Amino acid sequence: MVLLLFVDLDPGLAALRPLGGFFVLRTEGAAAGSLPTLAQAYADPAPDGARNPLIFRVRKVASALRAPELRVAASVTHQGLAARLWSVTLGCAALYGGIPDLDARLLRWDADGSAPDDLWLSDVRPLPGDAPTLADTVLHGHLEPLSAALRAHHRLAPGLLRGNAASALAGAAREFDRWARGHGRTDAAARARSLAGELLAHPLLDGAGTLTGTAFRRRSCCLYYRVPGGGVCGDCCFPRPPRSSPRAPSG
Repeated sequence: MVLLLFVDLDPGLAALRPLGGFFVLRTEGAAAGSLPTLAQAYADPAPDGARNPLIFRVRKVASALRAPELRVAASVTHQGLAARLWSVTLGCAALYGGIPDLDARLLRWDADGSAPDDLWLSDVRPLPGDAPTLADTVLHGHLEPLSAALRAHHRLAPGLLRGNAASALAGAAREFDRWARGHGRTDAAARARSLAGELLAHPLLDGAGTLTGTAFRRRSCCLYYRVPGGGVCGDCCFPRPPRSSPRAPSG
């Protein structure tokens, strides 16, 4: 019954629109048909990265941030996509009780867009909104192949990528909790917190950091401090940017 209501509410997942930013998932738009799918982005690129949207995105982020090395931009790219995927699934699960199937072959991505990443879902197919389904959809369906594709070209420690995934999830839960409480949806806020707690205990995320309420402290660094003027993130393992260390702990 819940899943039927989820589909019937609105093909554009209207309940997510007021949250804005990372939570919005587009389901309509003629231009989306010309965009690559995330499955194509995760596929092995040509040796020089030509024509692969993920490699293109990393280079675009590197240029925009004036990143000193591509692996910094690769980490930022990874965390940006992780945040979008977690936000959509967590928001849907908490508000609808179900999530859309975000099969990488159905989800189109504008690699040349601005942040947050623009995502279009070509077909809305309902799935349950429980933690195992969210883990299967986001962790196994996206973040594992995304991490593998990025690590094939950049020196990114597994612990760094695990930290990015956990940080993005905790950030999505924190933002949803703030919105839900501000709009009298304490029931949805409680569902989101519960789901986030279960997901952070998943073997692929366990040990990536510590969640206290809605506050999260990761045990790795995403390398953003290496961006000119970047500093450390609010949940970074470092209290302040390291003075100078290209091999600073990241995994």
